[in-house]
Amino acid sequence: MSDRRPATGPRAADLRIPPLAPGMRIGLYGGSFNPAHAAHRAASLLALKRLKLDRVWWLVTPGNPLKDNHRLPPLAARLEQARGVARHPALVPTGLEAGLGTRYSFDTVAALVRRFPQVHFVWLMGADNLASFHRWQRWDELAALVPMAVIDRPGCTFPAMAAPAAGALARWRRPESAAGRLARMAPPAWVFLHGLKSPMSSTQLREGAEAGARRK
Repeated sequence: MSDRRPATGPRAADLRIPPLAPGMRIGLYGGSFNPAHAAHRAASLLALKRLKLDRVWWLVTPGNPLKDNHRLPPLAARLEQARGVARHPALVPTGLEAGLGTRYSFDTVAALVRRFPQVHFVWLMGADNLASFHRWQRWDELAALVPMAVIDRPGCTFPAMAAPAAGALARWRRPESAAGRLARMAPPAWVFLHGLKSPMSSTQLREGAEAGARRK
């Protein structure tokens, strides 16, 4: 069968789980990627190096349950744009959540862990997401399912570490010096990674583009 789809829909290949093998260390970086930008790439490369990962999958979600998705561009368009930003063989934008039919991050990760028990998955998120992590569906179960790495962002450190989830998970935090071993640690286990300098965010880029459009 052909993989071709209407221009507004993702390719069948985009909805499949990317290639993997037993023993691989794979970072799972979820988000709407609206749009993907250089800070996503920098955070992924930082995690790739510090956590000694083989791949980082960008889980480009069909829609964020905590956000208004009314104006969210089509999944196919966001995947195409994300591939243009990633530009690295180990960074893999994928629409596998749409393929699996999962809505929440916990369900996506649970499905992957169940299907591939010999793969070492690590959940990746920015410090801004740690600040709101307690609002996620079954967030505590997600933390107990796979190790996690929280990547610092300028201006987000203190709100993130003062958030309810950080407090609840404090006893399972591991020193940053242990980051290279995190993928093989039994969850719950997490590290806070420093070193990302870019303050860029998708929200800022969207607002800038909208302001530019209004001035035309």
